[in-house]
Amino acid sequence: MNVVNEIVSEISTVYIGNTEPIRKTLTALLVNGNVLFEDYPGLGKTLLAKAFGKTLGLSYTRIQFTPDLLPADITGTKVWRHDRGVFELVKGPIFTNVLLADEINRAPPKTQSALLEAMEERQVTIEGETYRLDRPFFVIATQNPIEFEGTYPLPEAQLDRFLLRLSVGYPRSLDDEIAIMEARLRWGKDDPTEDLEPVIDRETLLEMQALVEKNVFVGREILTYIAMLVRTARSDGRVEAGPSPRGALALMKIAKANALMEGRDYVIPDDVKAFAVDALAHRIVIKPEHAFEGVTGRDVVLSALQKTPVPKGDGDEA
Repeated sequence: MNVVNEIVSEISTVYIGNTEPIRKTLTALLVNGNVLFEDYPGLGKTLLAKAFGKTLGLSYTRIQFTPDLLPADITGTKVWRHDRGVFELVKGPIFTNVLLADEINRAPPKTQSALLEAMEERQVTIEGETYRLDRPFFVIATQNPIEFEGTYPLPEAQLDRFLLRLSVGYPRSLDDEIAIMEARLRWGKDDPTEDLEPVIDRETLLEMQALVEKNVFVGREILTYIAMLVRTARSDGRVEAGPSPRGALALMKIAKANALMEGRDYVIPDDVKAFAVDALAHRIVIKPEHAFEGVTGRDVVLSALQKTPVPKGDGDEA
């Protein structure tokens, strides 16, 4: 799709180097999926989230998660207006299209849980009243994997709400490293996203999401492949708890979005394989004795990919 390339190209003017995180994040947003970036500081995760909000013509809000952050700081609260004799809703930053939850694991579980309802049901409940969030709504969260003091690891229930867990990674080459510094010299400022131009608007994105939902075909053989892949990972002897049916649904949805990104209206096995690790690894709990040996969810998914027979067809057969 030309519009996909236009979006990636526009974001690439400020996010220098590897375009894979851009494409994978866009793929997730096409199915309204939440994304968790787990990576080291200073790799451009915040820049990437802001660039998406601007390029897609959406409202964008950033919340810096800290140990003293309260749920009401996210959702909002009702304030008594004495002059009118009524309680008035003061909306929190969650009322947006793109929410960057920066360093989400620095806030305590009670505050983290304030996001759960919004991430799953696209609504929030404030003092007994439910408020729908504008469409589209998705969370791009970040967490630092190397700091443990003053952090609260995300529970499995919340990790499961993220469609994908991604890693930006360090620049791949010396040229990329130099290009980042050269770009900063050209911009003359630390935040170049304010110069980005919207490539599409909210209505166009919603139309693209509808295309993925209604116009991309998934054959029975692809569904069987996804189910076998998930069950193989779940039955791995190193696994304490494996991917739930929500994990299979996540992999199916992201495979459909990837098919559209590649210009197809049907899913092939490569669409599934491209996102299997990103969609399933964070939904796997490793048994303590194997975790101590360094086994990760990624290892389990890669093993399942090797063991699961790949369908012979292209996935376009009804």
